[in-house]
Amino acid sequence: MSENGPFVSKTDTSVSERVDWVDYAKGICIIMVVMMHSTLGVELAAGREGFMHLVVAFAKPFRMPDFFLISGLFLPLVINRDWRTYLDRKVVHFFYFYFLWVAIQFGFKAPSFAADGGWAHVGALYLESFIDPFGTLWFIYLLPIFFVVTKAAKSVPPWIVWTLAALLEAAHFNTGWTTIDEFAHRFVYFYSGYLFSGYVFALAEHVRRKPVLACAGLAIWAVVDAALVYVGVSEWPAISLMLGFAGALAIVTIATLLARRHLLDGIRYCGEYSIVIYLGFFLPMAMTRTVLLKTGIIGDIGWVSVLVTTVGVIGALVMWWGLRGTAFRFLYERPDTFWIAPRKKTNPALQPAE
Repeated sequence: MSENGPFVSKTDTSVSERVDWVDYAKGICIIMVVMMHSTLGVELAAGREGFMHLVVAFAKPFRMPDFFLISGLFLPLVINRDWRTYLDRKVVHFFYFYFLWVAIQFGFKAPSFAADGGWAHVGALYLESFIDPFGTLWFIYLLPIFFVVTKAAKSVPPWIVWTLAALLEAAHFNTGWTTIDEFAHRFVYFYSGYLFSGYVFALAEHVRRKPVLACAGLAIWAVVDAALVYVGVSEWPAISLMLGFAGALAIVTIATLLARRHLLDGIRYCGEYSIVIYLGFFLPMAMTRTVLLKTGIIGDIGWVSVLVTTVGVIGALVMWWGLRGTAFRFLYERPDTFWIAPRKKTNPALQPAE
């Protein structure tokens, strides 16, 4: 089984087999993330909304809760590692890709920032990104913090940690600092993935055995989620927590049903290489949005959003396919120089990030 949440490295010899439904769940999550950024970006640039706005709104209560819950599922396998190895796999690893891709994103966005506030402003924004995550990369900035906090709190009774995490989510912090706000909003889901991983896997097995009952449950969940979003109470304290967990388990259920029949294998592939998509989707997404809106070849904003999402996902994979095996493989594979713990090299093939 994979131990590294949404971003997996096959070079880790502890990964003896993949759990198919987990890859499907990760694939659904990363596609929803790209969909959200694509849709909202298109609508902001166009000055109007399309039908995809409703899809994004429906997914908002559970999009990130599911990603973080999945991230914590395999933590019980490795939380007892020595601190050096643990920090290498769970902190240095993610920060390497964060610092690298922040620089890349700034390279594309710096001229626009400079036009708004001058190059001194650009420098200040870049330095700020080291204490508060930049743009779409906040997820891999927060993950190492979650890993460290969970291991550091291992001696604390789990019910205390979980209760405090749930209260933080209910508080709905809005300080303006992404690190603080997203930690408060999301840690309960990550910790729950770690704490209740056995129950999540038991749910998946139950879904495999009783798919009809699972489909009935999904129908009820979809109606409730849509209704609460529509009436505008989905972000209320307690309701947001309920919808976050319900949606996360719904994605686990959907992923298990797809894996059971080996349907839509492209989603599983996206989950297997979710880091590749997460790091690189911003570029094909932005380029496609600009071209489509300037040319106006597609008039419906909803379909523009669909196409931008599709190109964002596929374009990120194409970038990786073109660069692996070249001198630029460091964009997706952490070089030996940046390892602080021994690395087992049983598989020399180039692999994506953990």
